Parts: sequence; structure tokens; C-alpha cells
Amino acid sequence: MKNKILFDGIRLGNLDLPNRIVMAPLTRNRALADGDVPHALNAEYYAQRASAGLIISEAAQISPEGKGYAWTPGIYSDAQIAGWRQVTDAVHAKGGRIFIQLWHVGRISHTSLQLDGKAPVAPSALAAESQTFDGNSFVPTSVPRALEISEMSRIVDDYRKAAINAKEAGFDGIELHAANGYLLDQFLRDSSNKRTDAYGGSVENRTRLVVEVLEALNEVWPAGRIGIRLSPFSSANGIGDSDPMATFSHVISKVSELGLAYLHLVEGETGGPRELPEGASISTLRSLFKGAYMANNGYDHDLADKAVSSDEADLIAFGRPFIANPDLVERLAERTELNELDPDTLYGGNAKGYTDYPTMKAMIAA
Repeated sequence: MKNKILFDGIRLGNLDLPNRIVMAPLTRNRALADGDVPHALNAEYYAQRASAGLIISEAAQISPEGKGYAWTPGIYSDAQIAGWRQVTDAVHAKGGRIFIQLWHVGRISHTSLQLDGKAPVAPSALAAESQTFDGNSFVPTSVPRALEISEMSRIVDDYRKAAINAKEAGFDGIELHAANGYLLDQFLRDSSNKRTDAYGGSVENRTRLVVEVLEALNEVWPAGRIGIRLSPFSSANGIGDSDPMATFSHVISKVSELGLAYLHLVEGETGGPRELPEGASISTLRSLFKGAYMANNGYDHDLADKAVSSDEADLIAFGRPFIANPDLVERLAERTELNELDPDTLYGGNAKGYTDYPTMKAMIAA
């Protein structure tokens, strides 16, 4: 029997969703190498998964400077806008809804991925304990340079332009990526932000850039079509904070004042254990946000059912299960076995491990 909550519709901001199952943003490194442009294969991939209540696209860099991995798509050029329009048209043709995740990687990059071999940018000139893929192999991330305070308005404007481009590309809304050790997360955390100006030091100052970016996005999109992703207790990409509950309590309280559609949290380590450090509380953080709460990390049917039924979450974002199961919603509803994920085809490549996973109906017909 279908769960009458997880599979029921929900009003998200000012958008109606047919169910509470979200396809999480998943980097797959399959944009065209020439220009980081989405193309027909990407459109097919997303359209296959259009039964999700909401699709959040893979992260798209807002500028050439924001790029951190080979073959990831951008949302700053005319060709990229046209490529994404193929994707959104295909999803909408199948009755789906899709937000784009806006991304600037900050220091999680390499000089070979930056224009003219320049150093990546960050709040402070501190290298991350991380690696990135340059198109040939995994390499240590490069030492960044600290952004000048005069450059903050440019960063904000790059996000604003990306939001305008997302609207032109036909997206239904946008998610701000402020998680997993990328630029905005780097500003939020005291381990990576050692600034002494208006963007560093106190938690109020460290939150400033996130708030300014959200305000710029809200000039383009209504708040009901904007979400934000945070990862308070994750150490992804060498990030850390001396008091994450204090930091993210402040961040989420400030974000809530803007009336966003949803708060999307990675619960625990990104793609890893769900356990939280001593004193950490997802429920406390959630209580500070007035909009919908989207839970993420390691959910299966039973855990999602419990979270939604007990009002611990309004929506559940599924990541890897959506990679191997284009019809994940139907499989969860019928409680059928899921396809096994092929880890060798996660990043880069072609249709193999991308658009060739069979649906439940196709397997029965065969």
C-alpha cells in the first residue's frame, strides 16, 4: 500500500509538487568539454526522472571562476542557457519540475581549470585538504588567493546574472549551493574564513555574503522559488567549524527571514554517516526555519516514510538511488527492488551508467 503522506502532493513556496520525493543535485561530469554546455544526453537523463516531485539539477557554475571539476555545466554563457533549455523543455514535456543549483566552488579547484591558469579564489588564502578532477586524473586542489573586499559585489552580481540566465533557460526555480565546502560554505566556517573585514570574524560577518547573494537572487526570482542547501556537520572538502550549532543557528535564522521556499540540509557527513557530533541537533536547526524542510543523506523508503509521517521533514531528497533508478518514485511506491548502482560510471563518460538504467516496467516487459 502506498504511503499516503510521502506520496501526497505538497505546496512548496508557490509551486505545487505531486509528491515529496526530490531528486538531489548530483554531479555527473557529462557536459560538453567545449564550453561546459549541457546537451541532448543530459536532457534525456533528467526527463527520465521527471516523476520526482522536484528535480534539483547538478550544480552549475555561475562563472568560469566558479568551476572546480572537468566537464561540469555552467549557467553563464548563451550556449549553456540554450543547452539547459533542452533539459528544462524535456523535463516539462514529461510533466516534471526542475530547479537549478547555483554553484561557485571557491578554493575547490585547480589552476588548470581556471582562466589563464589563475589561482582559485576563497575567503582566505588557505588550501583545502581536498582533491579535484582536472579531466585526466585527481589532483590536489590549488592554493587559493583571498578575495578582495572590492570583489564581493562582483561575486554577488555573478550569482544575480546566473539567476537571470536560469529563468531564461526555463527552470522553475533555483537552489543556492552553500554546502559541502564550496565558496559560500567557506565564508560561513571559521576554519576557512580568517578575514578581519566585514566578511569575516563574527558569525554575523561570515554570513553576510550568503545573505547578500540571496537578496540578489530574490531580485530575480520570488522567494517562493528559491531554496538553499547547507551542510552544517559535514567536513566535505576539508571544511570545519569550531561551533557549527552556533554558526548554523545564526545562518538559518537569517535565511528564514527572507521567506525562502525551503531549507535543504545534508544530515551528517556528505554522502557518509548520518551520525551527528555531540550537541548537534537537526531538529533544533529546522525549528529556526519557517519554510519547508528538505532532508538529505542516506534515506531509503522506511527512513523517508518515518521522517515525513512524523513531521521530521516535509520533503526527502534522494541522491544515488535516483542515479540507478530513473523511476525511483514508482519503485518506492510499489516497494520493489532497486537497480544496483555502477560506481565506475558515476563521473564522466557517455550513456553507460547514465541513461541506460532500466525502469521497472521495462524489466517486466523484457
